[in-house]
Amino acid sequence: MRFLGGLTLFFYTFIFLLVGGSLVAISLNLITQESIMFTLETIYFTPNARACLGITGALLIFISVLVMQVAMGKLTREKTIAFENPDGQVTISLSAIEDFIKRALKQLPEVKELRPSVRASKKGISIINKVTLFSDISIPETTEKIQNLVKSRVQDMLGVEEPINIKVHVVKIAHKEDAAKSVKKDDKPPSPQFRGNIEY
Repeated sequence: MRFLGGLTLFFYTFIFLLVGGSLVAISLNLITQESIMFTLETIYFTPNARACLGITGALLIFISVLVMQVAMGKLTREKTIAFENPDGQVTISLSAIEDFIKRALKQLPEVKELRPSVRASKKGISIINKVTLFSDISIPETTEKIQNLVKSRVQDMLGVEEPINIKVHVVKIAHKEDAAKSVKKDDKPPSPQFRGNIEY
C-alpha cells in the first residue's frame, strides 16, 4: 500500500510539474504557436500517437478514481472502530468514544475543560486530549492522572487489548474563581422596603 501511495504521489507530481512547466513556457513565449500546432497535427494524423494519448488519458482517469476510492475508504474506516462478536460485527463511532471520555473526566476537579480527539489505525488507538487546567495543581501529576484514567476507561468500555496511546496537550491554565469574587463590585445592594406610614 505504501508503494502504491508513493508511486501515485510521484506520478501526480510529475504530471503537475509537466503541465505547470508547459504553461510557464507558453506564457514566456518559449513554446511558439507553430510548434504547438505542429505537435497537435502530428498527434491527430498519427494513429499510434492518438492511441498512446487515449491510453494515457484512460490511465489517468483510472488512477484518479482508484485514489479517490482508497482515500474515501480509509476515511470511513478511521471514523469507526469495529470488532467481531459471536453474533456479528459491532462498530463504534469515534465521536461516541470522545463523548464518553468527556463525561468520564468531569469528575476531576483539576480539569476545567477537555476536548479529546480519537484516531484509530492498524497500530492501535491514539487519543489526543486538549485540556484546560486550573493553576493551583501539579501539571505532571494531573496529566499522568488524566492519561491513566482515559486509558483504563477506554479499555474497560471497548474490551480490547490493542495498544492505546494517550497524549495530553495543555492549551490553557485557568484561575479558579471564588464564589465571593464572582459578585460584581458595581452591584448595588437591594434598597430597603418600608411598610406602613412614614412620619416626617
